[in-house]
Amino acid sequence: MGKEEGDVFKQFRESFDKMEGHFHILEQRIPVKEQMAYFKNSEQMRKDNALTPPLDDEESEVLFNLLQLESTTKAEKKELLTTLAISKSIKAYRLLQEYVQSPDPEVKDWAYMALMESRISLESELSDEKQIYISTGLGGRDGKLRFYILILSKDKKPFEEYQRQVIEREFAYYLPKDDCEIERLDVMEQYVELLFLIPVKADIKGILDNVINECNQYGNFLSDAFTITNVKELTKEEVAEIIEKDGDDQAGD
Repeated sequence: MGKEEGDVFKQFRESFDKMEGHFHILEQRIPVKEQMAYFKNSEQMRKDNALTPPLDDEESEVLFNLLQLESTTKAEKKELLTTLAISKSIKAYRLLQEYVQSPDPEVKDWAYMALMESRISLESELSDEKQIYISTGLGGRDGKLRFYILILSKDKKPFEEYQRQVIEREFAYYLPKDDCEIERLDVMEQYVELLFLIPVKADIKGILDNVINECNQYGNFLSDAFTITNVKELTKEEVAEIIEKDGDDQAGD
């Protein structure tokens, strides 16, 4: 891995090291485009309602009931959800919690975003600690971010059976040592796909370099470059495109 790629990982880690406060990680997998649309809408509504007092319990109930009517349009549901989210009302937060247990599928992602914003807004009011919101396309859980990793075989040679076993054993042994959780590890003919959760402030490059090096003690069969993203899982077509290129020169962030 070249210096430029290494610097990207270093900057990613240092950006979190310098942050002091309470981290909120969006757990659901929500497309980044949808997240940006929510934030844009929420920001505009906060500006428009800057002088409006918080909703009282009765007003929150009225909006919640409207939210559940079949006659309410998708656009109206989004507006209602956002209104509840920015209201700084504990009652509204409880109602959003209730709603996401069985949300309307067409506004499910919007509802998750609204609940997160409501929680952060309330905690900002009740605590002196800075509230930090972290969202990615792949989400996360319990203070950890979810990443998708693609690692090719060295020189794109098919893995032998013992190499497959080494990969499965070493990844399962070393990643938990760094408080990482493997959700999926698929060893295919010429590549490895890993979906895992990693602590926000962990040295992701160092952790992956270490486990790859451990595997390569048994025959140097894994490329030491890897593609990594927290936006989405790669499709089979996207993986095939990467394999077609020079695998040892591929690294993403």
